[in-house]
Amino acid sequence: MPSAIRSEHLRKVYGGGWRKRAVTAVDDLTLDVPEGEVFGFLGLNGAGKTTAVMMLLGAVHPTSGTGWLFGSPLGDPASRRRVGFLPEKFRFHEFLTARELLRFHGKLSGMKSQRLAGRIDEVLETVGLSSAADRPIRGFSKGMQQRVGLAQALLPGPDLIILDEPTSALDPLGRRDVRSILLRLKKAGKTVFLNSHLLTEIELCCDRVAILHRGRLTRQGTVGELLNTGARVEVRAAGLTPAIREQLTDIGTVEPDGRPAGDVLHIRVANAADVPKIAQALVSGGASVHAIMPVRESLEDFFVRSVEGTP
Repeated sequence: MPSAIRSEHLRKVYGGGWRKRAVTAVDDLTLDVPEGEVFGFLGLNGAGKTTAVMMLLGAVHPTSGTGWLFGSPLGDPASRRRVGFLPEKFRFHEFLTARELLRFHGKLSGMKSQRLAGRIDEVLETVGLSSAADRPIRGFSKGMQQRVGLAQALLPGPDLIILDEPTSALDPLGRRDVRSILLRLKKAGKTVFLNSHLLTEIELCCDRVAILHRGRLTRQGTVGELLNTGARVEVRAAGLTPAIREQLTDIGTVEPDGRPAGDVLHIRVANAADVPKIAQALVSGGASVHAIMPVRESLEDFFVRSVEGTP
């Protein structure tokens, strides 16, 4: 499948001049974002995500490495015209109405007047702002401002939409609406590059994810691939003696949940085929087994494990 975004060993170092300490914001970033997918870009605050996005957009020059948008080098004007972008910290002219703002941005992007008028109505309908189209932005809530920002990114009909925290100011219904928009864009063959702290939203709509930690890419793959590494099992049993617990540690990683009674354990095994060994160890050790239940790991759980450096 062709790549909308591809990078090889991108690195960005700030400072390092006379009496200044060099800071590596992004190091050895190698990404592959296939066309027509929703791609989640995850990381803690300060991980380097914004710097990475700015390099991909051609707005920040990398210290080393290279990358491509739709096969053209980063910064190529023709490929950049195929990109819509909503930054996390955007500022709009508050004295303009939503319609006026979109007209202004459409003109900046080179859209013809006849096409622009129709597209403004379309994107305002898409983001749920048709009824507020002629109201000044200064009276918009933060969530409405987020929606008009999304409308701005969608206005030219880009093939790649890069969104930085697009649902951060939205309520649950607003997040559901944005998720629906992203899935419609994917169905239309568009590519979405999504940076968000709301990992549940990422899990619900993304095909692939990449995790950036301290400037370096730690994990990358489809959501299914990342969440199906091994298995996690909840065990409820009485009589969990030290001998039984020691035997279970030979099968997997035992994670006691801290309950005073000590009758609940979570065990992570490398392979789902190891789960019957847990039952055998419990029964042979004389424990009274109440339940052995698989626990599906969420993307949030996986993310926390990844950035904490646990297996």
